[in-house]
Amino acid sequence: MIKKQTSLALSPYMGIYDLIIPKDNLLRQMNELVDFNFIYDELVNVYCQNNGRGAIDPVRMFKYLLLKSIFDISDVDVVERSKYDMSFKYFLDMTPEEEVIDPSSLTKFRKLRLKDTNLLDLLIQKTVGIALEKGIIKSKAIIVDSTHTQARYNQKSPREHLIECSKRLRKAVYAIDDKMKEQFPAKVNNGLLEDELAYCQKLITVIENAEHISGYPAVREKLNMLKEVVEDDHEQLALMSKDADAKMGHKTADTAFFGYKTHLAMTEERIITAAVVTSGEKHDGKQLQALVEKSEQAGIEVTDIIGDAAYSEKDNIVYTKENNINLVSKLSKTVTHQQSNRINPNIFEFNKDCQMYVCQAGHMSFKKTSTRPKKHAKDGTGTVESYLFDVEKCKICPYKAGCYKDGAKTKTYSVTIKHHTHEEQAIFQDSEYFKEKSKERYKIEAKNSELKHRHGYGVASASGIFGMQLQAATTIFAVNLKRIITLMG
Repeated sequence: MIKKQTSLALSPYMGIYDLIIPKDNLLRQMNELVDFNFIYDELVNVYCQNNGRGAIDPVRMFKYLLLKSIFDISDVDVVERSKYDMSFKYFLDMTPEEEVIDPSSLTKFRKLRLKDTNLLDLLIQKTVGIALEKGIIKSKAIIVDSTHTQARYNQKSPREHLIECSKRLRKAVYAIDDKMKEQFPAKVNNGLLEDELAYCQKLITVIENAEHISGYPAVREKLNMLKEVVEDDHEQLALMSKDADAKMGHKTADTAFFGYKTHLAMTEERIITAAVVTSGEKHDGKQLQALVEKSEQAGIEVTDIIGDAAYSEKDNIVYTKENNINLVSKLSKTVTHQQSNRINPNIFEFNKDCQMYVCQAGHMSFKKTSTRPKKHAKDGTGTVESYLFDVEKCKICPYKAGCYKDGAKTKTYSVTIKHHTHEEQAIFQDSEYFKEKSKERYKIEAKNSELKHRHGYGVASASGIFGMQLQAATTIFAVNLKRIITLMG
């Protein structure tokens, strides 16, 4: 049964908050800026209204998730810190002497209460509404780009993930007392996951029993992280070996990542107005229309779109022209490929960084050839570019039906380049207005860096597309609030 917590419980110690939490504290400013009661309206249908034991206040549970994103810490650590950090208690609407929740409650809240909510759009629209209300957003341009996030599990095998976490823990211990090495259990190198799990559990026991070591915050955080991974493994081993939603993406011809992409739209004031989470292989340009529509739903009037060459494909040029929007994106012939008469043209995605095509299995072409029909030799149009794929990978590909014919010695994907359809855009990109607006694009690169390096967005905190969307929702909500507070100051 849901119950609202509209005010702090009476306590003789409430005055301590005013004494020790300064006015410019980030969490105090967030509490004063946002009315978090909108969480009740969003989750009203997932709680029983008149039966059962009283549930933990959903606003408080949401704030716990928000603290995890702001400070990039585990479930255990965010609960542990809320025991003694008065700014955490204040933000969570707790009395100074109040007991904290059990960390397992956060897992249940994510899985049972949030699974059917569109939290990503809701939280972004909430922050954009606050920014508009405060008069912070004045521009009518959005800057678009994507940032990649590595999958939590599949980038390494389950055993490799455990080895890395235990290594970090040992290093933290050695920095304090290198003699602890004599008490640690013998490492296992037989390649068995079960034995690695047993080793990690023994390591945890040894460090927990050494209270003069486990009390250090640097050790405690690494210890809690390893414990969380070990406990999750008993439930998540199957997911760790196959995260069905994550896919292989490519940053350059030589570097790749396994995970997800978050496609972002942001105002020139650096407020994120829309986000779309996809698997890692998806093409940036295909998400432009969704980003514009989500930004407009959030209350932004869009007259200009600023992005790199990935957004200058033909469909986007036509879409922006129909909606009287200036597309400040340089033309690149390789992303204006015309895929006519294709049954399913989205099976192959063009990667602007590698200048190659990637199939739906995540395999990238390794070679490109160009030909031009004789009738177009003079006007330069009609160039056909063919991209070659490794047939050895195609032979064992789970998607080969309808794509690769058994016995074929080569696999190619061909597209036709038509330059004349982009003449107006070519003229526009030579204008002074285009050049001036292009200078704003660097801002979204800085925002991507902030998401990854300050809020842990470089690696997914859970498996599956829903887990990634939830991580995006809380992280972007926190980042937008921080930006609004900065601009207001």
